[in-house]
Amino acid sequence: MNKVIFDKAKKDIDKLPSYISRKLLKWAEEVEMFGIMELRKYSGYHDEPLKGFRKGQRSIRLSSAYRAIYTERPSGEIDFIIVIEVNKHKY
Repeated sequence: MNKVIFDKAKKDIDKLPSYISRKLLKWAEEVEMFGIMELRKYSGYHDEPLKGFRKGQRSIRLSSAYRAIYTERPSGEIDFIIVIEVNKHKY
């Protein structure tokens, strides 16, 4: 079983608006159940690779203002998660 959200991140999630934290936790559960490669097939999360200084990372859209950014290991396990609030696509 993958540990998608680490303990420190859980504390940070508590500070987010409740609808954002619910969507992130739902995504994490689905990653554990189905795997990240399967979730990328669905357009609902808008999973996409990032460019620039975030090259090698991917993001999912939790809303128009929030993104979860993560990396994954070659094995497909999620290695890191951060949630950021974005404005005008500057992330």
